[in-house]
Amino acid sequence: MLFFKPKPITGSRLKINIYAAIVVFLAYTMIFGFRKSFTVATFDGIMVAGYSYKTMLVISQVLGYMLAKFYGIKYISELKRTGRGTIILVLTAISWLSWLCFALVPVPYNIAFLFINGFPLGMLWGVVFSYIEGRRGTDFIGATLAVSFIFASGFVRTAGGWLMLEFQLSEFWVPFYTGLLFAVPLLLFVYLMEKIPPPEVQDISERMERTPMSAAQRNTFLKTFLPGLIACILIYTFATIFRDIRDNFGAEMWKEMGYFNQPAIFTKTETPITLIILVLIGSMVMIRNSFKALMVAHGFIGLGFLLAGLSTIAFINNHSSPLCWMTTVGLGLYMVYIPFNAVFFERLIATFRYSGNVGFLIYLADSFGYIGSVGVLFSKEILRVQMNWVSFFSNSVIVLSVIGLLLTVFSALYFKMKYKQVDLNEIV
Repeated sequence: MLFFKPKPITGSRLKINIYAAIVVFLAYTMIFGFRKSFTVATFDGIMVAGYSYKTMLVISQVLGYMLAKFYGIKYISELKRTGRGTIILVLTAISWLSWLCFALVPVPYNIAFLFINGFPLGMLWGVVFSYIEGRRGTDFIGATLAVSFIFASGFVRTAGGWLMLEFQLSEFWVPFYTGLLFAVPLLLFVYLMEKIPPPEVQDISERMERTPMSAAQRNTFLKTFLPGLIACILIYTFATIFRDIRDNFGAEMWKEMGYFNQPAIFTKTETPITLIILVLIGSMVMIRNSFKALMVAHGFIGLGFLLAGLSTIAFINNHSSPLCWMTTVGLGLYMVYIPFNAVFFERLIATFRYSGNVGFLIYLADSFGYIGSVGVLFSKEILRVQMNWVSFFSNSVIVLSVIGLLLTVFSALYFKMKYKQVDLNEIV
């Protein structure tokens, strides 16, 4: 635990931004090491009450995440800027101990520990993002942080697969030992995050001061922008559903497409996606006008839906290889998902000159996103939808890409109209 506050680093704004981007990227990558490594295993042949054991594990963890997001609407929005490093380490330690219990407790009782793992980890995104929001460089730093879970998703599964194959570990012990691999680096990067200095005066002038939000402030914000926020939450829900399916059941999809025992395949697809998204979203730091940046973010989201849908149509019609499809559909989905976690809500607050924090909006969207993710898992497994994962994923992507594109157009038009109507001098 951190019993003292490290001295903040000093230097030019560029130096601080680059430092912050690298540190939060690595810190969240280490945090991811305590979450997703179990998905590299397929747990073939294990059923619980007639249902897939793997699916029950995923549902249990996602339920923990979902409840954490609802709790985080209040907790993260009211989070103070002290003691955050200790919070990160304590929550991560709880999630790691849950993997030890998962390995020691027999099936099916160990399913409960996925819920215990998911809840504390679900709180951590908002804590980490609080270190970097409200800065002129937040677009770049936030993009770097956001792409960490694209890279980390593949990297952690590759690490888990390597441990399983190299040391002949049981599928049940892989998550705990993967956490052990990431524990010491996490301590280092949390310490380095604590050295990130607070926003400068000019940052606050351009992006507004980021402060804890009371219940009254949250309600006022919701009432002011309700139609647009509903559209954004629906868009984000679709993106969360498909990101989670691709992440949680990527091993099953690769197996169905003829790829098996190739742990490096996850890093092979996620690394180019990480780099492309980082360039696209990070380049928005050059747009000083927050309203223009908000509209550009809508453009990226719309293009993401188009790419996901069109690449899937090409794959279904045998015009794209599995490797190309998994990469391009992933890129499209992350073009939708990442802006909300990096720049969209950041620029929304800055555009309409509200004092508050991004954590409130991210956790509001995340809570409904995970409801959608859980709903799909239940409909596929509990209601016995008879499809393999590749068919289920590809057919659903096409339909919801069309719906998502329409919602994106509505959201852009709504916020454009709102920007013209509202007297910014009256909004504080």
